[in-house]
Amino acid sequence: MGFLSGLILGIAFGIGVVVVFVRSENARSKIRRDLAVAIASLSRMTVEDSRKLLPAPFYPSWVVFSDRQKLKWLNQELVKIWPYVNEAASDLIKSSVEPVLEQYRPVILSSLKFSKLTLGTVAPQFTGVSIVDDGNSGITMELEMQWDGNPSIVLDVRTRVGVSLPIQVKDIGFTGVFRLIFRPLVEALPCFGAISYSLREKKKLDFTLKVVGGEISSIPGISDAIEGMIRDAIEDSITWPVRKVIPILPGDYSDLELKPVGTLEVKLVQAKDLTNKDLIGKSDPFAVLYIRPLPDKMKKSRVINNDLNPVWNEHFEFIVEDATTQHLVVKIYDDEGIQASELIGCAQIKLKDLVPGKVKDVWLKLVKDLEIQRDNKYRGQVQLELLYCPYGMPNGFTNPFADARYSMTSLEKALKSGANGTDTTDAERNAVHRKRDVIIRGVLSVTVISAEDLPAMDLLGKSDPFVVVQMKKTEAKNKTRVVNESLNPVWNQTFDFVVEDGLHDMLILEVYDHDTFKKDYMGRCILTLTKVIMVGEYKDEFPLDDAKSGKLHLHLKWTPQPIYRDS
Repeated sequence: MGFLSGLILGIAFGIGVVVVFVRSENARSKIRRDLAVAIASLSRMTVEDSRKLLPAPFYPSWVVFSDRQKLKWLNQELVKIWPYVNEAASDLIKSSVEPVLEQYRPVILSSLKFSKLTLGTVAPQFTGVSIVDDGNSGITMELEMQWDGNPSIVLDVRTRVGVSLPIQVKDIGFTGVFRLIFRPLVEALPCFGAISYSLREKKKLDFTLKVVGGEISSIPGISDAIEGMIRDAIEDSITWPVRKVIPILPGDYSDLELKPVGTLEVKLVQAKDLTNKDLIGKSDPFAVLYIRPLPDKMKKSRVINNDLNPVWNEHFEFIVEDATTQHLVVKIYDDEGIQASELIGCAQIKLKDLVPGKVKDVWLKLVKDLEIQRDNKYRGQVQLELLYCPYGMPNGFTNPFADARYSMTSLEKALKSGANGTDTTDAERNAVHRKRDVIIRGVLSVTVISAEDLPAMDLLGKSDPFVVVQMKKTEAKNKTRVVNESLNPVWNQTFDFVVEDGLHDMLILEVYDHDTFKKDYMGRCILTLTKVIMVGEYKDEFPLDDAKSGKLHLHLKWTPQPIYRDS
């Protein structure tokens, strides 16, 4: 009996120990889970969440810190020292800006000088500062500045007809972002070798021009010419990627200066569904393209009369100085003859979105303004082919727009061989590149494989489709057989075209519905030959334009036939 009671007591004690142990482990596990949840919540906590937990007097520094800090302290000090800054900066601006203005002086003016320049009594206000991630090579700081100043700036302008005009620049309103780069970092004080500065972003620049003692509008053309000169001078002299380098410690800082880093090949292919700006007939569109908005760096296409779906197929080349921040802008205008052209719409694409050495085919939606996206009206689209070629691309890459195998002038041949049999310099190669007239000849094989989801053209919900295949420049044409009663026809027919100028020709495929006495247009595809010239052969599907639905499946193959032409 004692043995039995001891056994029962032992079992009960053991069970109790097990129960206690399990509960203890469960409690510890719950604590760990709750702790993990709390840590996860803290990791997701924002600055605003932390402000709710702490009274304002007890904010730690990491709570009030943000990417763009307020600069009340700097503005207060700047107001105090502004009279001295004004005196020193006025002389510096006058001596450095006059040569730039002279460079952009309009032809209608014979001379342009400052007769007076002071920055006034109102100091600029810095509204924020941020640090840009620049790796380990330096420190980049961006200062956002706003200035509604009262400067006293008078330009002494002399026209070629002998008229002298004192023109006052007044009511200046400016908002922008200045970039300061401290690079390279060194061990000696002040720990950086040079400072580079640039106007990183020009958000707003407003000013008025007034003839002292008269109205500038009384002299036609003067106001627009001087205003354009001022804006061009600012763009070309200080706007990013241009930067001014100030050495702090002795050394060679030529690597910090602005240098071209590559070229952007742009093919303006076509536009569609453009907004009509004419009351009678249709718009006469043309395009203006640029990376930097300077007159000598902007490209203009030809005018296509009376067409809201223009096809240009024009090639342009641009110099790229900073692929990480620059972008290509395209603006479509309606030509109004002797009157000012009217903007139809504009678009832009960042160069950093391009893969070096790879053609990018894009359709860009046109908008009214690139800065303020408030207007949602549909204005049409523009198609571009883009190829970014950095200098020093790996061996094996061939830029078809600049391939000497296809065309070489006599000047290029002379420079290539050199007087002593050596290679040419970079400057010579760049000169050759600008003069090169590229002609690419070959045979284009087009296999029309099939179509998919074509629109129904018959009363019974079917169509009898066939495809007309045509080269735009030579107008060479072929057509497939008719596939009866099908919205997903299969042809598998191949056509060969001899192409004399591959980079400037286009392939047009038009789909029709066959009827006994007529043919009904269903849609079309317009293709450039850039991609097939670069890759040699590819298959793809192409949506039909001017159609509710449908796409073509094609196989394209290029067989090059290099030619050489002296010019």
